[in-house]
Amino acid sequence: MLNYIIRRVGYAFVTLIFVAIIGFIIIELPPGSYLDFRLRELRTMGGDYSTDMIAALEQRYGVNDPVHVKFWKWFSNFVQGDFGWSFRYERSVSSLLGARIGFTLLVSISSLIFSWVVAILVGVYSATHRYTIPDYLITVFQFIGLAVPGFLLALVLMIFAQRTLGMEVGGLFSARYRDAPWSWPKFIDLLKHLWIPVVVIAASGTAWLSRVMRGNLLDVLNMQYVQTARSKGLKEEKVIWKHAVRNALHPLVMVFGMSFPAIISGQTVIAIVLNLPTIGPIFVNALLQQDMYLAVTFLMFQAMLLVVGNLVADIALAWLDPRIQFE
Repeated sequence: MLNYIIRRVGYAFVTLIFVAIIGFIIIELPPGSYLDFRLRELRTMGGDYSTDMIAALEQRYGVNDPVHVKFWKWFSNFVQGDFGWSFRYERSVSSLLGARIGFTLLVSISSLIFSWVVAILVGVYSATHRYTIPDYLITVFQFIGLAVPGFLLALVLMIFAQRTLGMEVGGLFSARYRDAPWSWPKFIDLLKHLWIPVVVIAASGTAWLSRVMRGNLLDVLNMQYVQTARSKGLKEEKVIWKHAVRNALHPLVMVFGMSFPAIISGQTVIAIVLNLPTIGPIFVNALLQQDMYLAVTFLMFQAMLLVVGNLVADIALAWLDPRIQFE
């Protein structure tokens, strides 16, 4: 297993280098630069820069440098922890992401835990009570969760929270706590607002995972070793949770590697609707405004999450099923 992990880490470095090169080239493909976007914005408002000032800005931002020169400037600094400069926000990318990464991870990890816990519990209950009224109701809600767009569910929950619960909606804090220092009342206020983005982001994934869990568990419950465990007189709860559920988790664990980056990227539209202080909205602006260092850094973090997630999924599979050998 140790040799396998070492090989995978080596493959991960090579993969990330290719992702960096291809991602940087793709982001550079659209014509123009952030300076062109800024000039168009300024001229729309009736202003303009002088020719000398434009030339100075081109020199400062390296607009006319070849792609390979731009890439090397960024990549050589990236491996040292310097992610470049955000032209739009006029601050370093590391400080910009650092101010939002905490809330991004909080929302993403909470959504991931909520999705998996609810999906496993609902899937097990549905499989062990199939063709009952609760099973049919769960199936209806599962299809609703898969069919309803996240932004629409976000709007519905915002209206419900505002009109029924009397909450301030939008963002992760009420107005009086938004700029206040951290305290226990501010933390409680955060928890009161956190459930809406967590439910919205996790809704589709929970519905899909619970359907997969139900189908897998139904197959496992019909296998011979489960029948043997029952014939030995084991309690039904022990047969299900110790013997059946563990093997039914295999397909879920296999897709875990894609779950975390998918949640972070999938929350972008929802973050815009709910006005969340996460990374997603600034990544969209970076793409629209050709803020290349900010955009390619976000892309690299997504790739790293995918690589690490797949490695964790492989290790978890080996733990769940000792028959799996990676050597």
